[in-house]
Parts: sequence; structure tokens; C-alpha cells
Amino acid sequence: MRDGTISFSDGETWYRITRSLDEGVPLIALHGGPGATHDYLLALTDLAEGRAVVHYDQIGNGRSTHFPDRGAEYWTVDLFVEELQSLVAALGIGEHHVLGQSWGGFLAEAYALTQPAGLRSLVLADTAASWADFAAEAGKLRAQLPDDVQATLARHEEAGTYDDPEYAAACQVFYDRHVCRIPYPPEVAASFEWLERDPTVYRTMNGPSEFHIIGSCKDWQVKDRLHEIRVPALLVSGRHDEATPALQQVLLDGIPNADWVLFEESSHMPHVEERERYMQVVGDWLAAHD
Repeated sequence: MRDGTISFSDGETWYRITRSLDEGVPLIALHGGPGATHDYLLALTDLAEGRAVVHYDQIGNGRSTHFPDRGAEYWTVDLFVEELQSLVAALGIGEHHVLGQSWGGFLAEAYALTQPAGLRSLVLADTAASWADFAAEAGKLRAQLPDDVQATLARHEEAGTYDDPEYAAACQVFYDRHVCRIPYPPEVAASFEWLERDPTVYRTMNGPSEFHIIGSCKDWQVKDRLHEIRVPALLVSGRHDEATPALQQVLLDGIPNADWVLFEESSHMPHVEERERYMQVVGDWLAAHD
């Protein structure tokens, strides 16, 4: 295992490589948020059997350079596509797989649409093809929360008091149902801690929570371009996922060569909620597409 940084956008992107890039076809992991960190995806090192697994913290959080004073015109999907392209080039990566989780799946789709040389396959984990559709599905799940929780959320969203502990506690009710249904492993907790320390990217692009999406990217979508994705794609999601089965169906119908595996005991993080089965499913699929 080694880590390092590359220069990007007058800052630095931090990365970590498990095993050697000379072994097999590497897997590059794209974390969610936007504005989270790689930590909660560290379980993916289970897949480092005969291949390297590359994690990195996207610019704006974690161990990469933070830019807390930059506005919405800076934080774009294209910025993060360019960062990924820079990472691949700087590390000298040729053929590769990409796994994008949640927002990382949006990023993976946008990257694939640039038709990058060397991209062998996509794993689209707990994601969608439209930020607005994601918000709509999350809204349906929110409507199933207890009435007092919904009232608390609405009150603080109207007042803009997103940092109030009462708002955070109400959000946690949703997260415990639809983000991670087991006690947070330390690496998952670490990503949430990074988000809390610097929510710049998350709040700018997404909004204050997983289901109150009012950020600058709320209208982003590639539904009408999914047919342009030329590589095979594996969709993985949880039965209780905020990235609902309806969102997976859009991806399945739109991508020409796609498969979907639903994890019945999971929500948004089957890579930790059903870790053993997840690694078997994803590992076998990657091996079949090396």
C-alpha cells in the first residue's frame, strides 16, 4: 500500500493504492458526497486480489486541498471528471475498472461519457442517472418517516438552521433507515466526520441533507445519454436504499450492456451491510470483465 498526491486545479489530490498497479486491471473507487472522503469505501480493499484498488479523496475535502471560499461556479461535475482524468494520467494507468458509489456513480457515468481510453467497465453502486430523480425518490422515503421527525425537518429547512443538533438528529432517523442500517463502522463514521468539518462541496452541489437537495447540481442528469455508455456496467443497490429500485431500473433500461444485483438486507452501503456477498458479486463480475 502506498499513498501520495498529484497536482490538480492549483491544489492537490490525495490518493492511496492497495497492491501494485502492475497486477491485473486496477479498480478506481469514486466516493460519494459530493464532498465526502474515501474512508467509507475502504472495505473495497477486499477486492485487491490480483489487482490494485485505487482510492482518492476528491478535491475539496479529506486529505486533498480544501477550497472553502469557492462558490458554485467552481464546484461542477466537469471539475471532478477532469480530476479523475488527471489522476489516471498521473499514475500512468492504462486499462481500468471504475466503481462509483452514490454521487461517485454520477461521476462515473459522466466520466464514461467522455469515452476514456482504457476504461473496461463500470460498477454503479447505489446511484442514479438524475439528481432530481434521486431527490424525488428520497422525498417518497422521507414521507414515510414519523410525523414528528418530518415536522422537525420542515421547521429547520424553512428557517435554514441546518447546523442545529435537532435537525441532525432528525436526519439521522432517515439515514438509519436508508443510508446504513448497521452501526457505522469506524471508516464510515470517519467520512461523516470529514463532511461535518467541511461541508462546502456537499452543501454547494447537493444541499444540507440527502433528501433536501437544493444545491447547484440539483438539475444534473444523463438519462438521455445512457445509451452512449459503451462499456459493461454492473448496478448494485440495497432493498432499503435511498437510491431506490426505480432509479436502478432507469439505469438498467438505458445502458446497453448492464446487469443489476439487489442486496435484500442493505440500504445505501451494501459494501459494509452485506460485505461478504458484495465482494463476491463485485469481485466475480470484475474478473469476468478484465
